[in-house]
Amino acid sequence: MAMKVRLKRTGKKKQSFYRIVVADSSSPRDGKMIEQLGLYNPNLDPPEVKVNKERLQYWIEEGAIISPTVESILKSRVLLTTDKPPKNKRGKISATSKAK
Repeated sequence: MAMKVRLKRTGKKKQSFYRIVVADSSSPRDGKMIEQLGLYNPNLDPPEVKVNKERLQYWIEEGAIISPTVESILKSRVLLTTDKPPKNKRGKISATSKAK
């Protein structure tokens, strides 16, 4: 079973509110989830992000894949750090990072 850390949309029409959840990759966006890890409210200024860091780390160690959207949200709040090499504008790993 492939697991993903992704967003689950809740809230009213035009007032979106998201939960950061662990779910099976084959389940629908707003379908069954395994565990709720936190929340994301883009309606506030600045957007509100709350995450249980210990549980997030646990699921990453278990092999859960973080969706690109959740990854960018967590990186913007410095809740997630990755050791991936930097990429250039075309999405390729730059030659300078390969040499390191």
